[in-house]
Amino acid sequence: MSTATLEPTTTTAAPAPGTTAGRSHIAGLRCRACGRPEEIGPNFVCTACFGPLEVVYDYDVARERLTREAIAARPATIWRYLELLPVDAAPARGLAVGSTALVDAGRLAADLGIAKLHLKDDTRNPTLSFKDRVVAVAVARAVEFGFDTIACASTGNLAGATAAAAAAAGLRAFVFVPSDLEPAKIDHALSYGATVVRIDGTYDDINRLGLEIADEEGWAFVNVNLRPFYAEGSKTLAFEIAEQLGWRLPDVLVGPIASGSLFTKVAKGFDELATIGLVERTEVRFVGGQPAGCAPVATAFATGGEIVPVRQPDTIVRSLAIGSPADGGYAIDLARRTGGSIEAVEDVDTAATIRRVAATEGIFVETAGGVTVQAAAQARAAGIIRDGDEVVALLTGNGLKTPDARRFGVDEAEIDPPIAPTYREFTARYGAA
Repeated sequence: MSTATLEPTTTTAAPAPGTTAGRSHIAGLRCRACGRPEEIGPNFVCTACFGPLEVVYDYDVARERLTREAIAARPATIWRYLELLPVDAAPARGLAVGSTALVDAGRLAADLGIAKLHLKDDTRNPTLSFKDRVVAVAVARAVEFGFDTIACASTGNLAGATAAAAAAAGLRAFVFVPSDLEPAKIDHALSYGATVVRIDGTYDDINRLGLEIADEEGWAFVNVNLRPFYAEGSKTLAFEIAEQLGWRLPDVLVGPIASGSLFTKVAKGFDELATIGLVERTEVRFVGGQPAGCAPVATAFATGGEIVPVRQPDTIVRSLAIGSPADGGYAIDLARRTGGSIEAVEDVDTAATIRRVAATEGIFVETAGGVTVQAAAQARAAGIIRDGDEVVALLTGNGLKTPDARRFGVDEAEIDPPIAPTYREFTARYGAA
């Protein structure tokens, strides 16, 4: 693929300046299954078929207002892409989310046999994960709806992101997590003043509880009654990648799969950029990764069958351990129709890849990042990633959240015992320079 910056193209003529004045860029909600329209509100299921709702935009408004020049003139946060996000205006209060680095990972690329590899490094977001993106959008919309309490069902990263965003917006926060969640992630959420509710059960158990509490208490659950808005925040990864590549798309996008929402929304983001003429529409193959101990989507992709929920996940990758993924079917369809794949990754390979990424590129990722990069390695070995491809891999969380995971499967002690403060002791242990 050429690295030249492409001029914006579209099959639809742009409207004359000013023709969308006063119009909202948000057209409403629509059922993803049956297409039924719904009014904007804290709704997440279709009243006719119970399918998932998603936000619909007025692309004429976005096409007119969201030019490359307008984007470049705005602050370096996710709100520079406002006309493709489901809020009326950028929030007055909130964390500075987004505009994370796209790292040219030459050493890791050579190690994996990939021609060109970029790492989208969301370990640098305010709470050290991509969840800051989706939560920022959900909280901004919750404020517009008038909610005073934010809540979430979380496998870890979402807990900290929700707690921090609520604190910045001056809202109460309740986060519901599995009782065996990594202590670092629980402490992270507690540090922002959130109430952390530990549940003896899986993520799917907690999500069902969230449905009940959202209804009974009237709270804004970011990934329940605000899910249509929350999920749209993942598109900002696509917007930033395209902008950072000089307004073009990669050949391959590799990302982790938990519910499948992130994976599919990045694809939607690329499609919207092409629709409004900011990039040339080109084919992007989508490769996903799941831990083998909780891989309902990868298994269904490999067998060609239906998704069978995993009742009891068995993996160190807790951030991806969703046994009944809401968007899993959409993720499978995306991978198949783009010529991509969904890879199941063993925990021992996840841990080894965490060490590999740190040693080659100086980026310490959590378990989801290990799954993603190993999925890229497996896709390359299988020929899904081809000679000459330009690949972007999503690093969605910082390794400080799962510090013990990198040692999984390693028997020998990594830390040498101390030595006396003498040169003789040093050279006896490590040799002369």
